[in-house]
Amino acid sequence: MTLAITVALARPVERRQSCTITSTSQVAAAKSACTTITIGTLEVPAGTTLDLTDLKSGTHLNFAGTVTFGFAEWEGPMISVSGTDLTITGESGHLIDGGGPQWWDGQGSNGGVTKPKFFALHSLTSSSVTGLNVKNTPVQGFSIDNCEELTVTDVTIDDSDGDAGGLGHNTDAFDIGSTDQLTITGANVKNQDDCIAVNSGTNIRFTNGVCSGGHGLSIGSVGGRDDNTVSNVVIQDSTIENSQNGVRIKTVSGATGSVTGVTYSDITLSGITDFGIVLEQDYENGSPTGVPTAGVPITDLTIENVHGTVTSSATDILILCAACSDWTWEDVSVTGGKKSTACEGVPSGASC
Repeated sequence: MTLAITVALARPVERRQSCTITSTSQVAAAKSACTTITIGTLEVPAGTTLDLTDLKSGTHLNFAGTVTFGFAEWEGPMISVSGTDLTITGESGHLIDGGGPQWWDGQGSNGGVTKPKFFALHSLTSSSVTGLNVKNTPVQGFSIDNCEELTVTDVTIDDSDGDAGGLGHNTDAFDIGSTDQLTITGANVKNQDDCIAVNSGTNIRFTNGVCSGGHGLSIGSVGGRDDNTVSNVVIQDSTIENSQNGVRIKTVSGATGSVTGVTYSDITLSGITDFGIVLEQDYENGSPTGVPTAGVPITDLTIENVHGTVTSSATDILILCAACSDWTWEDVSVTGGKKSTACEGVPSGASC
């Protein structure tokens, strides 16, 4: 038989079944019957998640049309995907449009209109995401949580419309938690918050990224969650431009946890307005205390071949530590701004 979503069930059981979804009413049948699912042009109703969780093992999920979302005040997520051995792709010309201007009010997730988080990649195992084209997330973009062996390649996130009037806020591109063996490569991000924020996880790589307009390449904030451990993270061969910060590690004031084995290498900065490199153990949301605490030590950190410029009103480097040790600091040159007079606890070999 043939469903409205083009399911060829007459084929032998061992053959892959194909579905094309153009209405959310077709999703449940597609998840049940198909291992090749194409998302065509689709309008997701207000306050509804495009629920692509628990897909069959080995499913190929392909975004081919334009996906849009109705307006409602709710927390989201707007899209959710989970499963094992999934291949998630975007065809040339597709677009996933979060409709951010409907929600943007300059307050993000700190107040105002309740805004939905965008795309949950949760509980993915041995899977890949390639070539997705995203525009105007209401707040946070991709939440990557409880994943193992996930590769994210050539994803574009363009929230630059939110720059106008400062209306876009908290539009983190990739928030990462409790994930092991994650690689993000070739990301192109324009937003108003962290390009990447590793809140917890291990064996994580971010390479060949271009980040513009946001808060930089961040570890953290670390602390105050169920999982507060970050280890074995490599961030390399990337560019941060026209952003508040470049290289950033932020641990939460008074919290506990650990940050160890992090490497930033071959990073180019330009047009940074606040801090070229900022490594701080005093973080509170939006209001650092200025007094570092030792509950989340930063150890075995490597900063190498990080170079570029900040604006004249910015600070080149700020290091604010209460428990930092075993750092490697090589070929670092950040210029154009002010030299900090507030640095504290700078480990041997590093400079501020």
